[in-house]
Amino acid sequence: MPAATAQQQTIALAVRHNTAGIAEPVDSVVAFLQARGYRVVLEAETAAHLGLPGLEAMDARAIGACAMAAIVMGGDGTMLGIARQLAPYDVPLIGINQGRLGFMTDIALERMLPVLGEILSGKGEADRRTLLEGRVMRGGAMITCGLAVNDVVVARGAGTGMAELKVTVDGHFMYNQRSDGLIIATPTGSTAYALSAGGALLHPSLNGIGLVPIAPHALSNRPIVVPDTSEIVIEIVGGRDISVNFDMQTFASLQHGDQIVISRSPNHITFLHPEGWSYYDTLREKLHWNEYPSGEGKLR
Repeated sequence: MPAATAQQQTIALAVRHNTAGIAEPVDSVVAFLQARGYRVVLEAETAAHLGLPGLEAMDARAIGACAMAAIVMGGDGTMLGIARQLAPYDVPLIGINQGRLGFMTDIALERMLPVLGEILSGKGEADRRTLLEGRVMRGGAMITCGLAVNDVVVARGAGTGMAELKVTVDGHFMYNQRSDGLIIATPTGSTAYALSAGGALLHPSLNGIGLVPIAPHALSNRPIVVPDTSEIVIEIVGGRDISVNFDMQTFASLQHGDQIVISRSPNHITFLHPEGWSYYDTLREKLHWNEYPSGEGKLR
């Protein structure tokens, strides 16, 4: 992101709801930005929960029309929700970690003000990510659609038998799979549910989509990565209480014969990281990998 002139530049602020002790950090961020000449606005739900006087509330469309960036204070779940809303408007996102893992909200609370200053002066690292879009088709008609930063998950209901899914990629039949479900993940989502189900970590710059079975009946059903230009069609062949989730947003009551058509979204999101940010540093910190070998440095 180029250096900001700061003259009435608008920055949106989104904050995770019901977070203990959040008022003081929020006040600090607002004061920091206003002292540098920025106009600070609140994402609409944030405004409803925080009720900060003197700050205008805006929905995603209004933020997209005027904001140079959006600061998200929370965990990755908060970032997912804001990212989906702002993706059509290409507003860069800055994540301050008030959650646990923080793969996307990666700025530590205790360093947030100096890091924000660096990023807004043009010294940050821009990190562009792809999204998925999915359409649920029934009898040739679309009954719902969704956008996912992390993943689209087709899964059986609790207490029911296995789901049977027919998977086609670019019109080519790939397999019929009996399993607890199937995760279709972006590189961003490869560190989420897909990782816990045994999928590979995908570097964010890769142009790929991961397909990761959840507890497959046949152990030969392994994770696979396909080009992100692919159209993936998942047909519900058997099973009960099958649902599809877009970043944990659920559409249930799928029927046999329903198809979920998944492809790369034309929209992207851009994360702004501190200068010198490294994806590998993030993995090492969040996944508790070993530190550097002796004599080669230490974790930041």
